[in-house]
Amino acid sequence: MIACRDITFRYPGAEAPLFDGLDVTIDKPGFHALFGPSGVGKTTLAKIISGDIDNFTGQVEAIGGMRCLYTYNRERLPGWSSVGRHLEKTTPPGRQLLRDEFINHFGLAKLMGMRYSQLSMGQCNRVNLLRYLLQDFSILIMDESLANVDEPTRQTILYKIKSIFPKAGFLYISHNVVEVARFCDQIVVFRGAHQSPQTCRINGQDHREDRPLDKTALERSMLEIMHAA
Repeated sequence: MIACRDITFRYPGAEAPLFDGLDVTIDKPGFHALFGPSGVGKTTLAKIISGDIDNFTGQVEAIGGMRCLYTYNRERLPGWSSVGRHLEKTTPPGRQLLRDEFINHFGLAKLMGMRYSQLSMGQCNRVNLLRYLLQDFSILIMDESLANVDEPTRQTILYKIKSIFPKAGFLYISHNVVEVARFCDQIVVFRGAHQSPQTCRINGQDHREDRPLDKTALERSMLEIMHAA
């Protein structure tokens, strides 16, 4: 779905490039992850893919001109607006039933009359993610989009997303190795421009709600991810 070829990028004033001929490919729909320590380039590559950063060399190709959206932790929301009023205004025509379904599964029903300024960070992140899921997209990048959300709620949300969007692509950025190993299919582990290769790709468990979890395989994936990092 996405092919990043020979990507080289250096932040202004930096002594060394963040990426030096980086190649990353996500070759099928589903839930995939960008993983690695802070500062290694996960968010930067996400912004290159989404078009928010364009001063790089190399090529980014998306099959058929797919629409890519990027949502991130602590994204600014209108603090003066009630949650329900804002969602009504931003829900595309014909998506009201899907919006109401997400509201219930995301545990947001009791927040509709509250203003964003009254919400916790985890609540804001859930509402913000919901807004993006209602839009037209082929690829959605979720950059720490479920940070500050409790584990059971995160699990419910991830299962729901995977069931509703089987043909879409998701790039999930998280520092939680258990989470990416359990829920993601392909995990791109960033190692830094000074390492060769700069990334490694590990297979995750791509777990879904209707399947038993193979804990042995999950532990193996976690060890492979941590070793690669």
